[in-house]
Amino acid sequence: MTLQALVRELPSSQVRGPVGGPVSDIAYHSQSVRPGALFVAIRGAHHDGHTFVPEALQQGAIAVVVEHLIDVPREVGQVVVADTRVALAALSAAFFGHPSRDVKLIGITGTKGKGTTAYLLEAALSGGGQRTGVIGTLGVKLGAHVAPLERTTPEAPDLQRTLRQMADAGMHVVVMEVASHALVLHRVAGCHFHGAVFTNLTQDHLDFHKTLDAYRAAKRTLFEIVAPDGVSIINADDPSARVMAEASRAPVITYGFGARADVRASDVQLRLDGADFTAVTPQGKTEVHLRLPGRFNVSNALAAIAAAQHEGVALDVIAQALGEFPGVPGRFEAVREGQPFGVIVDYAHTPDSLENVLRVARDFTRGRLLVVFGCGGDRDRTKRPVMGRIAAQLADIAVVTSDNPRSEEPTAIIEEILRGTADAAAGGSGARPASRARIEVEPDRRRAITRTLESARPGDVVIIAGKGHEPYQEIKGVKYSFDDRVVAREVLQSLVGGRPVRKE
Repeated sequence: MTLQALVRELPSSQVRGPVGGPVSDIAYHSQSVRPGALFVAIRGAHHDGHTFVPEALQQGAIAVVVEHLIDVPREVGQVVVADTRVALAALSAAFFGHPSRDVKLIGITGTKGKGTTAYLLEAALSGGGQRTGVIGTLGVKLGAHVAPLERTTPEAPDLQRTLRQMADAGMHVVVMEVASHALVLHRVAGCHFHGAVFTNLTQDHLDFHKTLDAYRAAKRTLFEIVAPDGVSIINADDPSARVMAEASRAPVITYGFGARADVRASDVQLRLDGADFTAVTPQGKTEVHLRLPGRFNVSNALAAIAAAQHEGVALDVIAQALGEFPGVPGRFEAVREGQPFGVIVDYAHTPDSLENVLRVARDFTRGRLLVVFGCGGDRDRTKRPVMGRIAAQLADIAVVTSDNPRSEEPTAIIEEILRGTADAAAGGSGARPASRARIEVEPDRRRAITRTLESARPGDVVIIAGKGHEPYQEIKGVKYSFDDRVVAREVLQSLVGGRPVRKE
């Protein structure tokens, strides 16, 4: 594609210098520039891309998109725009031929359940014969292959490149997790959304959004841009449902447990290893037997049912596909090595998700409920004491450890968590008047997991929360190989095979 054609995608831009010639790529990181690329200087959390223009030119960029004129050689074209992030989205979509128009793109947004809902929907659509790809927290799923991603929703060029690959591979539908950051930072601005799904909204990412109202407004954006001839699938049980529905330009289908929801669940029976319910829809009703536990997963399944039905999949086909769905890695994932107690690894990293996981586990725990958890560094600090209080109120033993401390000191994060456990012990607000848990601290996550599993008794349940599927632990800018599931499995194999599991 020529630079001149790309510039036409930015009608309010100002051009300085030559804008002819073919463009080989769209780049936003100076180190990824290759000869003939168009470099777009975006402002990040820690760096301003404008300062890296010289490096981009050295790498072979033929022109730059900037928010103000900068000093460059005369032979380099400059395209000046008001917001380079908005420009990056428009340019990327055009460069890759607007791939979201060649598939049905369904975006899923919400604090919790995006990943599980995405994979449930993929299973239902695939069961109905529709080739479906997934973009999200677990990576890019194209057929049986899953490639990792750095972030839940990629930056615009990476996203559009992925969508083009999926369209060219013959995907009919692409289901994508849409993070609030991606909406605010315009990563999906160049996308044509056929459908949008809202799961729920609870506290998270306030380090970025500052207020819950701003966080809600970011989520609302997805429903403002969904195509009028598409569909919005909205959780009627969530207090923010009306906000999302009122923003939608497309017809709205609601789901939930209430009688007024278009797609609802009745006769819900919960088990530690799954859930049974009757799905009641405008097209009829059917029995669903999930292999995923918890009421929240019934809600996720309802969202998938509503979306799949809208795409023409028969209800009995959906029910069969959901019943065969094995689960999402790191989401209430059981680790079994023959031990006489339960071990569950879960991605729960927000107050609400931690509470949900602990309440589900409590309902089926014959012995004690133990939880190992921490909070991520360089993220919303206000949730740390809240999560500490929840763990103290709902578990019998809470082991506070490191999550991904990133640039922060692990002990400083733990101290903020312990403020919540202390509040619970003093009779602070919560489900119980005072803490029930014994609080232990072990900053080293591997040692924390090991010690907790070694202390488990028959009938206990151990929850290892916060990281789920992640195969790393990020400390001071370095990602070290670390997988909660692998660590737990190694410890359990040692306990079961090498020496007896502690009985009392």
